Amino acid sequence: MGASKTDHFTEQQNKIATIAKALGHPARIAIIEYLLKVNACICGDIVNELPLAQPTVSQHLKELKNAGLIKGNIEGTAICYCIDEKAFEFLKDYFSNVIATVNRPSCC
Repeated sequence: MGASKTDHFTEQQNKIATIAKALGHPARIAIIEYLLKVNACICGDIVNELPLAQPTVSQHLKELKNAGLIKGNIEGTAICYCIDEKAFEFLKDYFSNVIATVNRPSCC
């Protein structure tokens, strides 16, 4: 079997692309903002914060978790979610480097 398209890029490039794809929906941005605002692990409150059905919110949470942006812990029959600090530190470092590079004298 041949190489997949992602095999032609670095691990960092693939990770940024996965995170960017996960952040590509406004509901997921709203979830991230809510988790940052409450600064705690949240179980059922997220559904009450969004104008979406519970299964839809669950799918968005799954995408964010698969991208490594949030963590989920099982507590009883519920899964409680919170921000994954390591992922946001990775994004901060990446975009700090991008911004530093963009601030160089322009070639065009």
